[in-house]
Amino acid sequence: MASLPAKSSLPAIVAASLAAIAASVCCVVPLVLVLLGISGAWIANLTALDAWRPWFSAATLVCLGLAFWNLYGPASRCRTDGECVDPLALRRRRRWLWLATVLISLLLLFPYYVGWFL
Repeated sequence: MASLPAKSSLPAIVAASLAAIAASVCCVVPLVLVLLGISGAWIANLTALDAWRPWFSAATLVCLGLAFWNLYGPASRCRTDGECVDPLALRRRRRWLWLATVLISLLLLFPYYVGWFL
């Protein structure tokens, strides 16, 4: 049995990360800009993106679901032709996926817990 590289979930993780950033841009970006010392009346315009937050959040969850399906689904270990994935590579990618999931969750939930810090 030959070892194959694990099926990459990197595109799904990157897409989920970008969607999570887009979902939290109405809250995270103004706070980061103020912390960096950048201010202006135009920062208030970023709250106009709040209407898009549910769509970006849904896209994030779909991309994370796809990434989990790639690494935990039935075809993640062995293919139909009998060739199996290297277990070390699969374990490493699963760890990266869980790390990305935690960070993405923090970004998605940012609008709900930012009030505790202010």
